[in-house]
Amino acid sequence: MVDTQVRPSDVTKFPIISAMLDVPREAFVPSGAREVAYMDAPLPLGDGREMPDVRVLAKMLDALDVRLEDDVLILGGNYGYSAAILSRMADSVVMIEADAAMVAEAEAALAAIEAHNAVVLQGDPAEGSVKAGPFDVILVEGGVERIPEAITAQLREGGRIVAAFQSGTLGEVRVGRMMDEHIGWRFAFNAGAPVLPGFAAERGFAF
Repeated sequence: MVDTQVRPSDVTKFPIISAMLDVPREAFVPSGAREVAYMDAPLPLGDGREMPDVRVLAKMLDALDVRLEDDVLILGGNYGYSAAILSRMADSVVMIEADAAMVAEAEAALAAIEAHNAVVLQGDPAEGSVKAGPFDVILVEGGVERIPEAITAQLREGGRIVAAFQSGTLGEVRVGRMMDEHIGWRFAFNAGAPVLPGFAAERGFAF
């Protein structure tokens, strides 16, 4: 996986490579999907959710420039694979997932690999975790049309956030940095994902 999907995507930072070699991806997918855990495509999870392919996740982490001292927030982390990877790269990881079954499986899988610095909370990803914040890094694991103010308020000065912004069927991953209480965004690469609940743009009334 690392040699055929990650390194060919120009992701060569040692912490990312090391974490992806260390964490068994098949332990963080539904039991019936373990044979396709390493496929070079998003893994459908049902109900409009999907697990990003490893190339996209690796490029997102590369753009975030995660450091060992960082506190990380993951929004919509499904079965916890990104939390497992980031537990090897950062000081602490808080993952917010709405689906109770996913939360339970993520907790068990993270405990099995002794990711003791990663915590999984059931809740609304669009609200984040005010009690655990603020954070140096925020990863939105799903598509967005907008980022709620409740989320940007949890990003520290100098902190970084990454998300796949959707416009119809097209998507582009952007990285933001908080500077002087304002987030400046830049394009990272093209990739799309289903929009997470709570991250859709507000629709106007039609008369």
